Amino acid sequence: MASGSSIDVLGQFELHPVLGGLGEAIRLSQSPVYMVIACALVLAFMFYGMKPASVVPGRFQAAAEICYEFVRNLAVDTIGPEGTSFFPFIFALFFFILAGNYLGLVPHSFTFTSHIAVTFALAIMVFVLSIIVSLKVQGLKFFAHFMPAGAPVALAPLLVPIEILSFLSRPVSLSIRLFANMVAGHVMFDIFASFVIMLAGLGFIGDVLAVGPIAINIALIGLELLVGVLQAYVFAILTCIYLREAVAH
Repeated sequence: MASGSSIDVLGQFELHPVLGGLGEAIRLSQSPVYMVIACALVLAFMFYGMKPASVVPGRFQAAAEICYEFVRNLAVDTIGPEGTSFFPFIFALFFFILAGNYLGLVPHSFTFTSHIAVTFALAIMVFVLSIIVSLKVQGLKFFAHFMPAGAPVALAPLLVPIEILSFLSRPVSLSIRLFANMVAGHVMFDIFASFVIMLAGLGFIGDVLAVGPIAINIALIGLELLVGVLQAYVFAILTCIYLREAVAH
């Protein structure tokens, strides 16, 4: 967004009350609204995609089945047979993030995955779940992972804090990876769009030069489509890896 000679590239991430005075009274911003929209879109896609239940699926049903099988295979192949128990959680997590990433590409919409509060909340949820599963499956043996096997006991005061710190950094790295990628992509959109606006005031030469930023933004849209699904996949696969470690004896 350009304002005079300055460019406010971070203004698009600001939260504002919606629904007028009611939204301000209940502190309802656009972020939870778009979360609800994302959930509704995913539910509608799966419901109407699987509703025909045809032996020979149509395009919509085939797309829903491919999505279902993709995430199920991801969970089972990574976690093992126990992955079927965690499949609903991983499926919901993957498509919630994917829908949030793609909703942000719609003009005048909002990318809730560009807020560290949202991505950190998702990462903490995964982190706590992995700890609960670890304690349930492994019991007190879970704490033995903080002392590398075969390491001298004398190095325990050094190794144990390092292992604990590495373990606690998981939700931080998981949340920052998604948040940073979403912010970076949308900031680049805003910068090159602002270049087009500024060049438009230079007459014919400006119109010619504006072709460059427009072409870059078109390429960025393709890149963001790839990054959107890639970041959702990375978040889901890392969740599967953490749960695999939790169920491993």
